[in-house]
Amino acid sequence: MRAFHSKQLDCTLRDGGYYNDWDFEPELVQDYLLAMDALQIDFVEIGFRSLKNDGFKGGCAYSADAFLNSLAIPPGLVNKIGIMINGSEIANPETQTANLEILFNPKPESPVTLVRIACHVHEFINCLPAATWLKQQGYLVGFNLMQVADRTPAEITQLARAASNYPIDALYFADSMGSLNPQQVTHIIHAFQQGWQGALGIHTHDNMGQAIANSLQAVKSGVTWVDSTVTGMGRGPGNAQTEYLILALAEYRQTRGNPTKLFELIRKHFKPMQNRYGWGTNPFYYLAGQYGIHPTYIQEMLQDSRYSEEDILAVIDHLKIEGGKKFSLNTLEAARHFYSGEPRGTWQPASLLKDKTVLILGTGPGVKKYQAAIESFIEQTQPYVIALNTQSNIRQDLIDARAACHPVRLLADCHEHLKLPQPLITPASMLPEDVKAELQNKELLDFGIAVTSKGFAFHKNYCELPTSLVIAYALAIASSGQAKQINLAGFDGYSHGDPRNQEMIDLFKDYQQSLNAVKLYSLTPTNYQLPTKSVFGAIN
Repeated sequence: MRAFHSKQLDCTLRDGGYYNDWDFEPELVQDYLLAMDALQIDFVEIGFRSLKNDGFKGGCAYSADAFLNSLAIPPGLVNKIGIMINGSEIANPETQTANLEILFNPKPESPVTLVRIACHVHEFINCLPAATWLKQQGYLVGFNLMQVADRTPAEITQLARAASNYPIDALYFADSMGSLNPQQVTHIIHAFQQGWQGALGIHTHDNMGQAIANSLQAVKSGVTWVDSTVTGMGRGPGNAQTEYLILALAEYRQTRGNPTKLFELIRKHFKPMQNRYGWGTNPFYYLAGQYGIHPTYIQEMLQDSRYSEEDILAVIDHLKIEGGKKFSLNTLEAARHFYSGEPRGTWQPASLLKDKTVLILGTGPGVKKYQAAIESFIEQTQPYVIALNTQSNIRQDLIDARAACHPVRLLADCHEHLKLPQPLITPASMLPEDVKAELQNKELLDFGIAVTSKGFAFHKNYCELPTSLVIAYALAIASSGQAKQINLAGFDGYSHGDPRNQEMIDLFKDYQQSLNAVKLYSLTPTNYQLPTKSVFGAIN
């Protein structure tokens, strides 16, 4: 048993609000407060307090005193209510006091006890004087310093020394990228302790499944304030889970609460929300943590149907080289374009496809279902047959070439491609070196690619596409090759309600409206709103 005691702060409604605009159901909030009271949690951070009011957000985005007073706060949580402000809103020395006066009533008039200020390193020094003002009003004050993992021990100690000149009750650091391990946590704490003698706190993220381990190691190293959220609810991989941390820290806490209401809360409210919103770690967040990539990149891609598993891995590969510590939609868009340099190629599709009919074989179940009819169609009409990726439900001797353009998918399928007899149409000269090396013994037809928001454009030896999907690439091959008609088989579509259906409908529509598009038909059933003919009517 340890001599000192840890304080556990639950910030579920504050950190979890990113998923639902801080607009929690009143019944959930009430059940949550009762569960926290039964746990005898040390502090409950209800939400943010902010001057910004753009678009609708719920009560926990502002945590105004009037909102807090409308809640039935259990007696055991009185004097345990906290809120957080973003340092960016009070970092300007000229407006700091005025903004604080707008944000806060004196403590005797407010249900808030604890105010935490979340700061990036570059905002920290300017925000520190706010601690003095808040203490004068009667509040406990915490500072949460973000993204310190890539700072040197000397820099951390320097920041800690600066903090020691102000009346701060708890100086926190956040594992913003979820990239730390317990040993690194210890080193950071020691660097803080060189310049700060007061209470330390930690806010961990679970990218690599280390949130609980890092929190426990922090406590062993002298941290006394620890954050958590119910089920880890928080952006992307989420945080240390309250339900685990309360058990893991039992020996370090003065009180032992009853977790029964917490488990009811999880079953009734938080598990259904987690199933809907999908926070929690996975292999992509793990990789992001490993390479110090901001988890919001992963969160954005997982929520966007345009990103396949291959896309996410390719973006991670790009960001680990180019750097992704700060999230930017522009950086994410650039990282989607996985090919190096200007679009270029050495093969001209017109050399094989001019005035021919092209049959593109998709990967839908229609190819297998109508295999015999498709094979008869190929034998009787002699189209140029392009199979996407490693589609192999048609006799190999009837396929003329394969098309593949996604570097990560190519890398995954390399050994399969080496066994397949057909040449591979791919942007060979633009692929990453590791993919080129794997394909060095394969016959490649080098047709370049550029992914651009401008849409489809067809050139002699490369194409411009709105997406890196291989079907878009195959359509461009036929158009650049001046084919006379495109037939499709195996483009069944996704189940009703799947957003990828609309994506494909839009893709085919964009293609058909583009300059020099080739007339196309689906020969098997499709959900993509394409002109359709029956393969059975096209054979004798």
